[in-house]
Amino acid sequence: MADTAEAETQSTTKAELDRVRAGDTRALARLISLVEDESPRVRSVIKELLPHTGGARIIGLTGSPGVGKSTLTGALVRAFRAAGGPGARVAVLAVDPTSPFTGGALLGDRIRMQEHATDDQVFIRSMASRGHLGGLAASTPQAIRVLDAAGFELIIIETVGVGQAEVAIASLADSVMVLLAPGMGDAIQAAKAGILEVADMFVVNKADKPDSQQVVRDLRNMIALADPVEGGWKPPIISAVAVRGEGIDELLSQLDAHWSWLNSSGELARRRQARAREEIAALAFAALRGRMAGRVEELASQVADGTLDPFQAADELLGRPTD
Repeated sequence: MADTAEAETQSTTKAELDRVRAGDTRALARLISLVEDESPRVRSVIKELLPHTGGARIIGLTGSPGVGKSTLTGALVRAFRAAGGPGARVAVLAVDPTSPFTGGALLGDRIRMQEHATDDQVFIRSMASRGHLGGLAASTPQAIRVLDAAGFELIIIETVGVGQAEVAIASLADSVMVLLAPGMGDAIQAAKAGILEVADMFVVNKADKPDSQQVVRDLRNMIALADPVEGGWKPPIISAVAVRGEGIDELLSQLDAHWSWLNSSGELARRRQARAREEIAALAFAALRGRMAGRVEELASQVADGTLDPFQAADELLGRPTD
């Protein structure tokens, strides 16, 4: 009976994957929902998808709230579609803040990208961060894998925009764009947040506003202070007015140049291996936390009342001998 149920599940999964590979957006949306909801089926789905992954370019876009990330994302989608021809497929994962009422995404990014809603070669999905640090949802890596297997050539990940916790995007994307704008805090603040260190390129949006050149100068000064690496990539600075499409062609050119460098230098393989390493560790830690939850509470009460020190508690949890 159990074997029959398992065979039916495998058959259903294969049929769903076939529909996704054929461009069925409803089937694709259902699979991503499975990933977001951490369904028990995710494991078998990812296993079936794995042979079809690895072909997509993954671009991460991050920056503080209000700098124009959603507008720039929409402009990039439009430009990639125009450059790639009718068959070019683009996916956007817009990670939104979590609604305090429903626990779902607030859909702010999706509202700003309505111009692509009727384009069947563009798939836009809002994902709730659900309190996960780093400006991303915990299920983002698996959602990327689903989109990759579905045949999208380009996947753009737009982060929440929470400021000083957004460096996690560096572990998921092949190319990371950091977006800044005049009047949204200077580049020194961005450096303190740590997001400058993860950038492969900087985009100064709203470049038609006063003080935009000051932001560019601050960035140039900070890049000049960095120790150059022989054969390394020097992050370019692109001035743009995303709402009018200005600077987008230059941005596309720099993204193509970075992609060429990633492949020729071997950096792409290194980044993807690092991505896999972090994903494995995250899954293992999550499983361990779930398995040890009861024991942790027991040990925590002993540490709290002073009958056990935290080092001994950790050793006991890991099954190591204590002194």
